[in-house]
Amino acid sequence: MQIRDLKKGDYILTKQLGIPVKSKLLESPRQGKGIKKVILVFTYAEDIGFYNEHGSIPITDILKVKKDNNWINVEV
Repeated sequence: MQIRDLKKGDYILTKQLGIPVKSKLLESPRQGKGIKKVILVFTYAEDIGFYNEHGSIPITDILKVKKDNNWINVEV
């Protein structure tokens, strides 16, 4: 799956904390005619012992997206 196919509200696996953690996209990476380099996500860090927070991450930190209860690799 490509970055441009992700939509607001998708659940993704991200690596911004050093460990893959589940996050939810709060905005679409596709804006206008291009792809954003940094996107806003809500990270469920309680799964690894941290606080849940929202923040911006680079799109290169996205590993997988959850579609139909399956994790699919994301190509940057």
